[in-house]
Amino acid sequence: MREYLVTLLLAAALCYVITPFVRKLAIRLGAVGVIRERDIHITPTPRWGGLAMWIAMSLTLLIVSNLSLVGKSIGHDAQGIFLAGTFLVILGMADDRFELDSITKLAGQAMAAGILLLYGVQILWLPINGVTLLPTSVGQLVTVLIVLVIINAVNFIDGLDGLAAGIVAIAGTAFFAFAYLLTVIYGFNRAGAPSLITAIAIGVCIGFLPHNFYPARIFMGDSGSMFLGLMLAASAITLTGQVDPNAISAEKLGPALLPLLLPFAVLAIPLADLGLAILRRLRAGKSPFASDKEHLHHRIMRAGNTQIRTAAIMYLWTATIAFPVSISAFAPLWVVAIFAGALLSFTTYFSQRKSKSLVASQ
Repeated sequence: MREYLVTLLLAAALCYVITPFVRKLAIRLGAVGVIRERDIHITPTPRWGGLAMWIAMSLTLLIVSNLSLVGKSIGHDAQGIFLAGTFLVILGMADDRFELDSITKLAGQAMAAGILLLYGVQILWLPINGVTLLPTSVGQLVTVLIVLVIINAVNFIDGLDGLAAGIVAIAGTAFFAFAYLLTVIYGFNRAGAPSLITAIAIGVCIGFLPHNFYPARIFMGDSGSMFLGLMLAASAITLTGQVDPNAISAEKLGPALLPLLLPFAVLAIPLADLGLAILRRLRAGKSPFASDKEHLHHRIMRAGNTQIRTAAIMYLWTATIAFPVSISAFAPLWVVAIFAGALLSFTTYFSQRKSKSLVASQ
């Protein structure tokens, strides 16, 4: 645990220090976000935050490779995740600078998923009628779909200062706790790579947030949102692939099945936003990739909340779903229920307090 904490803090420190230099580079090379109709910010802001995250991750991997425990986690799958993330950062930087079309970005995301497949990062089985081993082609298709969905879920919520970085940090913390406890309690010994990648993702988000929180001095851009989405998706897929379905007993069934469901649980808020956006645009006869100002954070702000409060509300709702699901494999149901109820009560109170005060003032 100590080495993973060192890895997280190192990634955070490096990202915090590197980001101002990347900001200057983005300004110099014209990677600055203009004001669009759907945007909330009112001043042009440099992008390429994903480049700072990637540099921080690269340096972190280089340094921690010498640690006794964490160094063993940098295997073939971790190398594939790094290369796929590198590809997406380059693609995202091009989009942040030149505004690529949606089809090009989607194709690039699929290519990144293909890199994962080349390095053996893929879904091998699904919880259908117990445990069903998948044909290679089906497993590859499911893997690509999961990667595309999670990448775009993170991308869709990157519309408010500090929102995406904060939600990914919370989701990553829940997933890291699950992956680490899965290793310690149930003996799934090869869960090191998911824990390592997730710890780095949490760290770069924490290091980036001081520069990205309202009022943001730099945006992560598509280079950052696609990179973080890939990190979460690849960690979940890697963890699932490292669980031997033949070794799953009745006692271990729940913990073994959760890796596949956990990323969707910890990213429930972004995924809900993604699904609602697609349905909304299709009903209006528009492309699902068309932009609008009807995302969840837009609606929360229209209820009278500031940017900071809106981000805090979405942080809380993410945590309310993510953490109870993460501990459900390790704690009795009554403990999970009490914990979830306490989180839900506080989150509901915090979310409604502003609207009630507005009604009273009117």
